[in-house]
Amino acid sequence: MTGTVERGRRLPVPARWGELRTWAAAVDPGHTRLHLASVATAAMLLAAVAASVLRALTGQPITIVLFSVVLAMISNLAVNENDLRRRRVTTALMVVPAAASATVSALLSTNRVAADVVFVLVMMVAVAVRRYGPRGVALGMAAFMPFFFVQFLHAGPGELPFLLAGVVIGIGSTFLLRCLVFTRRSETVLDALFRAFEARLHALLLTAVEAVGTTAGEPDLDPLVRAQARLNETALLVTDRLDDTDDDTDDGPDVAAGPVAGLRQWIIDSELAAERVAMSVRRSVEHHDPIPDDDRAELAEGLRALAAATAVGTPGAIAARLYDGARSAVADIVDRPAGVGPAAREQRIGFAVVRLADAMQTTVEQARLRIAEHHDTDRETAGGDPAPGPVPEQVPPPAGRDRFGGIALHTRQAVQVGVATSLAIVVGELISPARWYWAVIAAFVVFAGTASRGDVLSRGWARAVGTAGGVVAGMLLALLVGGNVVASLALLFVCVFLALYLVRISQAMMAFWITAVLALLYGVIGQFSVQTLVLRVEETVVGGALGMLAAYLVLPTRSRTAFAEALDDALTAVDVSLRTSVDAALGRPGAGDPLEKARAVDTAVATVRTRAVPLQHPVARRPLRRGVHHTVRVVGAVDHYTRQLAAQAATASVPGWAATLGPAAERVRADLDGLRRILDDAWGPADRREHPSGAGPADYGVGSAEELLDAAEADAASRTAAGPGTERTRRLTAARLLRRIDQLAVGLARELCGQTWSEPSPAARGAGHADGSGAAAAG
Repeated sequence: MTGTVERGRRLPVPARWGELRTWAAAVDPGHTRLHLASVATAAMLLAAVAASVLRALTGQPITIVLFSVVLAMISNLAVNENDLRRRRVTTALMVVPAAASATVSALLSTNRVAADVVFVLVMMVAVAVRRYGPRGVALGMAAFMPFFFVQFLHAGPGELPFLLAGVVIGIGSTFLLRCLVFTRRSETVLDALFRAFEARLHALLLTAVEAVGTTAGEPDLDPLVRAQARLNETALLVTDRLDDTDDDTDDGPDVAAGPVAGLRQWIIDSELAAERVAMSVRRSVEHHDPIPDDDRAELAEGLRALAAATAVGTPGAIAARLYDGARSAVADIVDRPAGVGPAAREQRIGFAVVRLADAMQTTVEQARLRIAEHHDTDRETAGGDPAPGPVPEQVPPPAGRDRFGGIALHTRQAVQVGVATSLAIVVGELISPARWYWAVIAAFVVFAGTASRGDVLSRGWARAVGTAGGVVAGMLLALLVGGNVVASLALLFVCVFLALYLVRISQAMMAFWITAVLALLYGVIGQFSVQTLVLRVEETVVGGALGMLAAYLVLPTRSRTAFAEALDDALTAVDVSLRTSVDAALGRPGAGDPLEKARAVDTAVATVRTRAVPLQHPVARRPLRRGVHHTVRVVGAVDHYTRQLAAQAATASVPGWAATLGPAAERVRADLDGLRRILDDAWGPADRREHPSGAGPADYGVGSAEELLDAAEADAASRTAAGPGTERTRRLTAARLLRRIDQLAVGLARELCGQTWSEPSPAARGAGHADGSGAAAAG
């Protein structure tokens, strides 16, 4: 059976092949990195060929070829527009700053001091315009790289016409291949992303099987947590692609939703059901629940059946039988009267298995149907560029000052880059007048995608380690090819492909393979030497160190402050999502789309996790790491229940509930706002605290919505139950989701204010309703 994995048993060949296909689908969701690296490498080859023809016709040196190839690479890496039309516009616009920058650089080639001053100003502007989003990032890089490369090549005004031709060749190659020839149809991307979603779900279920089977020792739940985070990331990619698909039509939003209508809801339902499985298993394992062996075997059997059904390539008929098998495996556990303590947690795992089987069976059927229908519309859209894996740090919207009264992030970083690169030019030339540019590049790129000095430190360290490793690899590769030009060129493009494939995952690996490329390139042109590669390490370390020094001394942003800003954004997004969900459920006009607001919460929480990384580094104090980890975990739980509530609100309409639900929801939102202010005081700058240390939750307006939620839940329970989809069940579910959000918010607020609190059971209230709504709401 494809995808069935049991520890200690050797899989048959078909099963191993199925697992390999599942792994391949998960490792690169949507094949986006593969597509980007392949097209970028092809564009570099095309630019090299076209520039070589121009060189042969004009007798220009090989520098025109190198210039064109570098611009082809940069124009691929810098443009991250997901929509095809926006990508075409952004790529075409890159010609303007690239041509202007190359012109100014060539005209200043005879005045080194003026060229250095303007170069620093260009880099500062390139960082400052990042505030305008992906297009600003791309145009900034289009200005930076040509200026630098013209200086590096020592090109003067006489070569300017050929440099401008190189700009057109390099960026034109990218435009031709990436924006016209190798575009990907939206249904192709959707299908690949959905397979990745299944594969990530498959991995989560296999991890859950291992966790359920753990009976001795301290369980390691980190793999389950990581699998859950990866599934969430992939679900975000799918819903992002669905939004882009909707936006890519010309008939307006109502028509656009046709072929993919409802698919976003089913994806979210399946992800939430999978999270319920993971959370139920985790809580049971953390409590060391003494599950009877027969029950443990039944739960493991149900989870294994789900894992097999979600393995990539499992035929639909077989998957349907596996979903039925999963339900049957846990039927005895689910049908028991509601228990308490360990029995209740065990039963919640069973409910979660059934819920996931139901959700995935519907999602798979609908996904295949809707993707096929969308294929019939014959609409072409973008694909393959957004970074899979961890959600990247997004460029904040334009703002004059940050929330704590400081200078806006990109203005601050522009000044830091100006200081760091100025020092890098001076120190780099002292180390090597011929290779100073390596230090400048290191000082410049160390600020990309960072929000605090801790981020800069991590990025600089990663580049230094990757460069040192690349030197060793480059020497080994140079010895391997032994001066063979054909073998060197083949390996060179392989290394370029790997650098481009891994650039969105690891700065260390990017630096590693680019350094290997340099070693092979120097071998091809006959300038290879160990001393040159060692010099690259020295210049890279110096440039990275100067970048770190500027980040720490010049208008520094502490990692704690960046973390506080992300928490503030996340809880603000939660507040907006709750308001939208409640308004939608009560049928209020102009409520908006609850799922869209919930997805904004997901994105904000992903930023929280990114900003937390420097604070969770092993060099940080253990109490700090523990506090950050706990805060991130609670905020992640709030995100989970907020998205569940949005999923309920998207399909429910209970206008008669406003009298009790409205006040309860307002109290929950007030508690969340109080928690947001407490977090600002706890993690933000000490001189900007709203209240002095020792203030209690009440000082921030944090109370408890328990009584109001009791009233709302009693109102919901007074309805006549007629089945699992009744208005009564929907109301009970919504009330309990709001209760969980309030309990988490109030609990974390009390902890941060020095009061004791223990997380309540998800089904602490009303777990025993005959309709199963208690377990369903809390799971």
